[in-house]
Amino acid sequence: MKPIHVIGGGLAGSEAAWQIASRGVPVILHEMRPVRKTDAHSTESLAEMVCSNSFRSDDAVNNAVGLLHEEMRQMNSLIMAAAERHKVPAGSALAVDRDAFSEDVTKTLEAHELITIERGEIAGLPPADWDNVIVATGPLTSPALSEAVLDLCGEDALAFFDAIAPILHKESIDFEKAWYQSRYDKGDGADYINLAMNKEQYEAFIQDLNDGEKTDFKEWEENTPYFEGCMPIEVMAERGPETLRFGPMKPVGLQSPFTDEKHHAVVQLRQDNKLGTLYNMVGFQTKLKYGEQTRIFKKIPGLESAQFARLGGLHRNTFLNSPLVLDAQMRMKADPRLRFAGQITGVEGYVESAAMGLMTGLFAATERHGGTVTPPPVTTAFGALINHITGGADAKTFQPMNVNFGLFPPLEQRTKKKERKPAMSKRALEQLAEWKTTL
Repeated sequence: MKPIHVIGGGLAGSEAAWQIASRGVPVILHEMRPVRKTDAHSTESLAEMVCSNSFRSDDAVNNAVGLLHEEMRQMNSLIMAAAERHKVPAGSALAVDRDAFSEDVTKTLEAHELITIERGEIAGLPPADWDNVIVATGPLTSPALSEAVLDLCGEDALAFFDAIAPILHKESIDFEKAWYQSRYDKGDGADYINLAMNKEQYEAFIQDLNDGEKTDFKEWEENTPYFEGCMPIEVMAERGPETLRFGPMKPVGLQSPFTDEKHHAVVQLRQDNKLGTLYNMVGFQTKLKYGEQTRIFKKIPGLESAQFARLGGLHRNTFLNSPLVLDAQMRMKADPRLRFAGQITGVEGYVESAAMGLMTGLFAATERHGGTVTPPPVTTAFGALINHITGGADAKTFQPMNVNFGLFPPLEQRTKKKERKPAMSKRALEQLAEWKTTL
């Protein structure tokens, strides 16, 4: 049987390759690292997690992301299985030891007899004899390929900037000021390290963020919008002095054991590896220059002697105007042999990217067997995302989107507000199960 080619070994490409091979179809997975490196990756492993180590909420009843987790598990997801094997404490969220996770995914794919991994860049459009291709090159698509794809579809690139949060060594945190606690004691109740600020400290911190020297943009990058879900902390600070207190630094549900006073703001650190030696700064994506990050973040109470394993950074992400150029099978209308998956399609987040890889892998494998698959119902998380990026969104204003219940059709029956999300999740899983019987 002729192989399917998957270009890109991130979360979407890895999941797509797994789904294809699991359906008895040979697949060649192309990953350009380490032959060609990117500005954001630091390893050669497949499915490397760049921005953070969190898959976000694992609550399948009340949260659309958690629902998507469960739908992926129901579809034999490689990414979800590896995440489960390497999860670390994170309250109600699913977070992983990112190095162990990506090494697990890499070894699993390398061991599959129907998967061939080829290292090297696919420059430009794939060869004409590749009749079934998934492009899962993500937000860091190489210039040669992205230019060729965009020339083919006739659309200018849409782009946004994605910021990365710093990671620090736990042993350098001052636990005479820091304490363990999850907000409202969720999860195990002590999954995060917390650093409190009083009003004076917080106001000085905001001033430092406003005054700090930032990364300079090239002229063509200056008008590129940020994605709201990954906003640099200093950009949030520019929106108003209280913005961070109602965002990543909100103090609610947290109380220091060192004082009975209410906190003005709280910085949270989340475990980044299974050993518990590394922690990342939650919501602290940044475009501050390295020296400024060290200077400013060490003023946070408890981080005066902080040692950083990795400082924050910024990279340019590219995505297609998918509602205009993709069909419901995630194929490019101008060249149907090409499917697209992951962040290049305009979904945002690790989970959403992997989910689109799963779906395109299923579509492509079924096509290779001579069949077709109707996309999952729009009432499911899978279906809601596919619908959004292939026509549900307005092509004129299309921007990357995380999965959320706003993408789902409303319930047919009237339901109390607190019961709506559980009811939508229940409907989704029931209809996913019914859809699976048609495969």
